[in-house]
Amino acid sequence: MSTWAIVLLSILAVLVIGIVILYFVGRKMQKKQEESQAQIDAMKQTVSMLIIDKKRMKLKDAGLPQAVLDQTPKLLRNSKLPIVKAKIGPQIMSLISDEKIFDSIPVKKEVKAVVSGIYITDVKGLHGKQAPVEAKKKGFFKRALEKAQEKAGATPLK
Repeated sequence: MSTWAIVLLSILAVLVIGIVILYFVGRKMQKKQEESQAQIDAMKQTVSMLIIDKKRMKLKDAGLPQAVLDQTPKLLRNSKLPIVKAKIGPQIMSLISDEKIFDSIPVKKEVKAVVSGIYITDVKGLHGKQAPVEAKKKGFFKRALEKAQEKAGATPLK
């Protein structure tokens, strides 16, 4: 066999081994995620709370208990999480929100939320009128594309 055939076969073997490893690691991570979701579902309870503030901030700046920081992997400690500051009964607490519902949580309103520990999984029973969700800011290229299409007489993309 020629040298280029040996090189191609070795590269192919490395790629196949990499794909097999990723497959098994992915299955293991999926099982962990399903187990943690089952724990969250088992511990959930509905709580009435007044939302004071919400923002995305680093875990160490969020004012969460030290035990939470100690249990968090070191790689995730500097990542920004959706943090909600809420008054539950007489206590003011910092809670971590689910990414999916973070934008729908109204500020300075009383809501009934499904909470599992310090994790908000769902918001139900909004009291009063729900404020419309703000549209995301358009990027530079999106705005430039719309302006160019308006000048050309075409309908802008949404």
